Amino acid sequence: MKEFLIQRYRPDPSGPAIHPTLLRVAVDGRITHADRHAEAMFGYDASELSRLSVQHILASRQDDPFAPAHRHRLADGQTVLVTFKHKEGFFFTASLGLRLETLPSNPETRAAISQIDSKKVDSRLLSLAERSANFGFWELDVASNDVFWSEAMYRLLELRVSANLSPEQALFYCQSHQNRVRALIRRCMRSGQAFSIELPIMTDKQRLVRATLTGRALKSGGRVHRIGGVLVNHSSAMHHDEQKQQAQRLLEAIATATPDLVVAIDTNFNLLHFNSAWEQQFRTAFDLEPQLGDNLKSLLKDFPNERRLMESLWQKAFERDHFVAEMPLFSDGASSSLFELHFQRIRNDNGEVFGAVRIGKDISSRVLQNSGGDHRMRHDPITGLMNRRAFSVHLERAISHRHKRQLIDSLLFLDIDDFDGFSKLADTGTCDRYLRELASTLNLRVRKRDALARLGGDTFALFIENCPESRARRIADEVREQIAQFQFEWQGTVLQTTVSGGLLVIDKDAPEQPDILLSQAADLCHTAKTSGRDRIHTAHALPTEKDSDSGSERRLQQLRQALDDEALVLEFQALKPVASVTWGDHIEILCRIPAGPDNDLLKPEHFLPVAERYDLAKMLDRQVIRQTLAWLSQHRLLVPRLKYCGFNLSLASVLDDTFTDFMEQAVATTPFTAGCFCLEIRESHATRYPDEVAVLCDSLHQIGCRVALEGAGASVESYSLAANLPVDIIKLDKRVMHQLESDPVQQIMVDALHRIAETTGKETVATFIENDETLRKVRSLGIHFGQGFRLARPQPLEDLTPAVVDLSTGRIGG
Repeated sequence: MKEFLIQRYRPDPSGPAIHPTLLRVAVDGRITHADRHAEAMFGYDASELSRLSVQHILASRQDDPFAPAHRHRLADGQTVLVTFKHKEGFFFTASLGLRLETLPSNPETRAAISQIDSKKVDSRLLSLAERSANFGFWELDVASNDVFWSEAMYRLLELRVSANLSPEQALFYCQSHQNRVRALIRRCMRSGQAFSIELPIMTDKQRLVRATLTGRALKSGGRVHRIGGVLVNHSSAMHHDEQKQQAQRLLEAIATATPDLVVAIDTNFNLLHFNSAWEQQFRTAFDLEPQLGDNLKSLLKDFPNERRLMESLWQKAFERDHFVAEMPLFSDGASSSLFELHFQRIRNDNGEVFGAVRIGKDISSRVLQNSGGDHRMRHDPITGLMNRRAFSVHLERAISHRHKRQLIDSLLFLDIDDFDGFSKLADTGTCDRYLRELASTLNLRVRKRDALARLGGDTFALFIENCPESRARRIADEVREQIAQFQFEWQGTVLQTTVSGGLLVIDKDAPEQPDILLSQAADLCHTAKTSGRDRIHTAHALPTEKDSDSGSERRLQQLRQALDDEALVLEFQALKPVASVTWGDHIEILCRIPAGPDNDLLKPEHFLPVAERYDLAKMLDRQVIRQTLAWLSQHRLLVPRLKYCGFNLSLASVLDDTFTDFMEQAVATTPFTAGCFCLEIRESHATRYPDEVAVLCDSLHQIGCRVALEGAGASVESYSLAANLPVDIIKLDKRVMHQLESDPVQQIMVDALHRIAETTGKETVATFIENDETLRKVRSLGIHFGQGFRLARPQPLEDLTPAVVDLSTGRIGG
């Protein structure tokens, strides 16, 4: 049950005063209560409203206070603008806020916890406690010297319950500690001092048990009348300690017997175990004497570069079950043998990670033997990575077999920014150490199937095999961030820089020549450098004949100029209700690019491929949104009227994890609610990346925005997406609208999509309505909104002005 406070947004000063109204609405949308001001607000008296659904007084479904876009804002204590329908038939705008939310009465929520009276404890509970914790109660009557045992005491000594034996006979089970137990009991009887003793007990079946005997005086009238206590079986803990000691001895024997470097640490980087081989290598490399319990971070505090690399490796070990890395280990700054490092994380009985172990195996001789003597010919001598020649061979072989893989490949070209500055500051040996340690760090981000190479100088390349584009983008960005965070200390100076990169997505139309692919990736990297550095530009590989296009260069220059000057030309096309009357403005924002001094404009089909090719699509999306919101903020009279403002999203924005944060910050600076804005996602993108699109929809709903699936009906997946994807609006594709008025198959497809949308609470929009026949058919099918030249043509955004309204106080709008 929710209670809403409703207040007119702009009351007429010349009309009667209309007080705020309270409505209580059940979760099923039924109005359960209205106060005495409801009649002035809605035209219905309280009794009439109590028989209606809240939908009856709303102008459209998008005004529903239970809709996701409104629900999240209301839960955060904000108000939303909603258009209501008066009983007389006119519409008005009001602000709606959540006054109170109550849950159904539940006696479980009123329950309390109190301390139990020990005298009222059920004997069955005591018996359960004894069995669960493996202990038993005993009690001694001082006057009679009689001993009373609980049932668990008999079971602990493996005796028949109620077996007949005396206290002296019971002491025989205490083995060699009988006199000690007698002395403790006598002292407790005299002074009332409690006692506790650990002792071995031999059970009736000659089984040795490790137990703890405790006792305390039970006084009455200041005198000790009884002594009571507990006997606890610790055998399982004893066996656990024995097994632990045995495992420790076994581990020490294995670690000592192998020449490999063995070391284990906990999650705080404290040394748990190491063998003599690792100790010797560590002492040689750092001139330090490690001890068990030492912290690796503290040990390497004077070796910051090695410490950071070590932390990265171990942190990766804590996050993964197992991984292998190949890298040289260094001694006094010089490279030593090449080692294969096996990392394995360690879990406790609860499945929690408490440490990891690393085993290092020297593979230098094996690598040289298997390579047939040409290892140096195929690997970079400084970093140990593949060189350009070997990488080109690997790339050619991988591309020739790409048809066997389900997913696509990508090529990441990296160029370190301002590496020449390092060369001028430091000597050649220092730069080589920088590149060597950077290469070791980059290896942490490389999947086992991928190939990392140093092409020469300060350029690297990474071939990402059989990986979705969204994941490849994330890998590229993680590599960029890792290089930006990499610090190399030299003579008190920290060497740190960024990297520019080009990510080339290699699909089925891409050329197979490695040199062409590397050239295209290098071009993307050059674009990233000229655009400001510290960024990754992404594009799909182009066929050879399309790689150089003078027209694309000209459009690229025009696009960049428009973005730099914030001079995008914005237009809007209205969406019109076709099935029912809906109040307010519904528009889609369109973008054009100035093309020259004659005021020519480039349309999306001309500049979007260029934007995607040079990774400017994400920047373009954000600029369109910023310019639109800035213009709307200057026209506050549109606030109560604007019900829908749609923006088309490129694939780059769909896959951008930070887009929702940008949208939330942009909307927060405007007087319009987030529910006015809708982000339109193409069906082709939702089909290729359903998980990423679903996450984006949920995050946009969290900030109050709506989402539309644009181009529905273009594929067989349309029906599944329309039913399951968390969007608010389904926009039909141009292909299903073509000849809709005369093609019965198209009519069935459109009708099916509309029925699915209605069943799942979504609205439908028919696009490309060009004539009266199509409009009539759309209306007969019950589609909610229409868009096309028959209803409204694109207009400059400046023409979106409020209607002229004459009031007693003067004219507004226009």
